[in-house]
Amino acid sequence: MEEQKGTEERTAVRYVAVAADEAGLRLDKFLGEQLPGVPRARVFRIIRKGEVRLNGGRVTPQTRLAAGDRVRIPPVRIVAEPRTPSPSSGVIEAVRQAIIHEDARLLVLDKPAGLAVHGGSGVQFGVIEALRALRPGETLELVHRLDRDTSGCLLVARTPAALREAHAVLREGRSQKRYLALLAGRWALGQKRIDVPLRTDTRVSGERTVRVDAGGKPSASDFRPLQLFGTRARGAPAVSLMEVTLHTGRTHQIRVHAAYAGHPVAGDEKYGDALCNAALRARGLQRMFLHAHSISFEWPGGLPFSASAPLPPDLAAVLERLAP
Repeated sequence: MEEQKGTEERTAVRYVAVAADEAGLRLDKFLGEQLPGVPRARVFRIIRKGEVRLNGGRVTPQTRLAAGDRVRIPPVRIVAEPRTPSPSSGVIEAVRQAIIHEDARLLVLDKPAGLAVHGGSGVQFGVIEALRALRPGETLELVHRLDRDTSGCLLVARTPAALREAHAVLREGRSQKRYLALLAGRWALGQKRIDVPLRTDTRVSGERTVRVDAGGKPSASDFRPLQLFGTRARGAPAVSLMEVTLHTGRTHQIRVHAAYAGHPVAGDEKYGDALCNAALRARGLQRMFLHAHSISFEWPGGLPFSASAPLPPDLAAVLERLAP
């Protein structure tokens, strides 16, 4: 099938007032939101050429905006992307049912395993696209991400201000994110912090692989054993149920740190133990045993926030089958 191409359009000149919840945004970020699909390099170019004006004057891309500022956005040629398939009614309903908390700033979802958080890399749509279809009048943005096969707490911001504040909380390490993970083998390290840097590599196929590397980004995870199951001698897989607290949020962090400790996440096809995975499939484990159990932090000003999602039935059933 021939690839569908976008059509070229030219926008009209606009004068946009900065809203209160957009105060503090850098000009280039603001324009990126106002001109979706326009390359970042072109946004910088029109600012430097003086085509963008703030309250009638020239500005730099790094200028911070204030509520009530008036921004002149010049005509820009853009390529309108071809329409992509919309989420099915079944996916939209699954996402609607996954919402476990809602307030003025955030939606919290208990994300089902197998559903990507956003489209891309061969996935046409994910949670955020389904949410936007469910609530077309809202401005919704992912606060953070979960792997496609990971279930549990996922935060979605309902305003640009909430997104900025939540990003600051996560970036500055002021949140507590706890996961439940079943690991291969009997954990004998007690309560243990794995503090080794991680580097993300992208293969030619586009698949991402993460590895421990001295030149990688600082990464720290605390592992605490909750329950041990099985013995090799009795034919049952030896596995350990762990609570993992993240101090950083790197791609595949828990999976790679667990494998580095010699106890990969059960059901992990990329970094896991093939023999353990096979034994657990026979006991009903059909996906990676990793669940984002809870997240808590304080908003600026000290208002506490917390949310939790119980272990889903498919994972709880595996533990029941492993119990003596």
